[in-house]
Amino acid sequence: QLPLVESGGGLVHSGGSLRLSCAASGFTSEYYPMAWFRQAPGKEREGVSCIRASDDSTVYADSVKGRFHISRDNARNSVYLQMNNLKPEDTAVYYCARSPECSPAVLSPEYRLIEVWGQGTPVTVSS
Repeated sequence: QLPLVESGGGLVHSGGSLRLSCAASGFTSEYYPMAWFRQAPGKEREGVSCIRASDDSTVYADSVKGRFHISRDNARNSVYLQMNNLKPEDTAVYYCARSPECSPAVLSPEYRLIEVWGQGTPVTVSS
């Protein structure tokens, strides 16, 4: 069984919304910082958001701040990414990850300490 399974991706028009889900198994996600990343075709991986384990405080990339919201449902052992006012530049495969920490550094392209990755879910935003 895969430790992280994403769902909820799809095709949406510009300005629309999607909610991505990430179901964890084999570990209790509430005890770990969790993060969302994305990678568009031909582009570098981009950190989107993360949520801390200690107090559920959050960090967002500037490109999604005010439009995306990360949250947890500990009863469901899941993490979510609510994406509103989607733009064509949000088109990418979105990956859920278990991270050693949640900080702006985690969202940088140079960060290489992610412990566990999901398989990704594609999001396409049409103009």
